Amino acid sequence: MAWETRGGAGRYYTRSKRVGGRMVREYVGTGPGAEAEASADARKRSQRLGQREEWNRRRAELEATMEVVERFAAGVRAFTRSTLEASGYRQHNRGEWRRCVD
Repeated sequence: MAWETRGGAGRYYTRSKRVGGRMVREYVGTGPGAEAEASADARKRSQRLGQREEWNRRRAELEATMEVVERFAAGVRAFTRSTLEASGYRQHNRGEWRRCVD
């Protein structure tokens, strides 16, 4: 998405797009129509950037929340383990708890 000049013949607007797995330059034009297209493309780019920043902010919040949840779950597992062991249970190979018979 750039204004180009070739051969000193004036400026024209092009945009790049992916076609069949490769990048292709699309000629848009010159003059007021091309100016309008360039403005529209700039607005779309700005919107995408804003959406990406919002997504990254929400993702960071979610990751922070998940850290808290994981720490809480680890504490619950440790408490459960100590409670069961104090009550005479032991954990077998497959993770199930069984009461020890002496």
